[in-house]
Amino acid sequence: MSLGTQGHGTAAGLVTPATIFVVLTLLVPLALLFRYSLNAFVPGQFMVDALTLENYVKFFTDPFYTAVLWRTFRIALLVTVICLFVGFPLAYVLARTRSRYKNLLLIGVVLPLFVGNAVRAAGWMVAFGAKGVVNASLMGLGVIATPLDIMFTETAVIIGITAVNLPFMVLSLQSVIEGIDRSVEEAAFNLGAPPWRMIGRVLVPLAAPGIVAGCILTFILGMNAYATPVLIGGPRFQTMGPLVYGQFVEQNNWPFGGAIAFILMTATLLLTMASSLLLRRRRVAD
Repeated sequence: MSLGTQGHGTAAGLVTPATIFVVLTLLVPLALLFRYSLNAFVPGQFMVDALTLENYVKFFTDPFYTAVLWRTFRIALLVTVICLFVGFPLAYVLARTRSRYKNLLLIGVVLPLFVGNAVRAAGWMVAFGAKGVVNASLMGLGVIATPLDIMFTETAVIIGITAVNLPFMVLSLQSVIEGIDRSVEEAAFNLGAPPWRMIGRVLVPLAAPGIVAGCILTFILGMNAYATPVLIGGPRFQTMGPLVYGQFVEQNNWPFGGAIAFILMTATLLLTMASSLLLRRRRVAD
């Protein structure tokens, strides 16, 4: 047996356990869920075996459900854009700093990830309440006379999800920017490029892999957010995550819940793939 054949055999042996694990824990449940989505729902009978697209037709022909899908996409996109513009400067500072406190700064970015989303959402509820920190501070400064209605709004949900997803964007960007040679930036400045041109023509194209990875991760997390919309948005503010949960647990409508789950997954994958291709084509064009 040649060394090449041995290498392929060893690689296959290493990958096989992980492949089996993914198939058993991810693909098989998804296949079962998809099968459930093709069943019919009869109140009082849980679900009836069938092969129908009725649940998918119901979703796309009802303005309420299509509006929820659009709202979820809009929020995920806004969160991704905000995280990119806020996280890029922070990631650059973390990547370029030579301070002995760099590790502490990194811990400061990672530390929020040790706190559950529900706990952080509860903190935002306290801050955004009528007598919360935000309103109390603004009223104390004389900026407003009456409390602002921040809770149970789309703005509050966007702020909450952004706070949850920002560390993922920063870490994705920071690791890539650290690999960019500082001399490339210095060369751009020596050639007379102002800072904004250096960032747009040198730093951003070189950091494109981190930008793509961070945007994809942040967008996926935004599309599938659950705890933050439920707690900060309230029961009347619906996004796809809470909608799926409501169909399974509250309505006990597994076929329709499975259909919504697959629509969410498909929309997330298609939008992620489309954005990734656009970013890569733009990078090649530049």
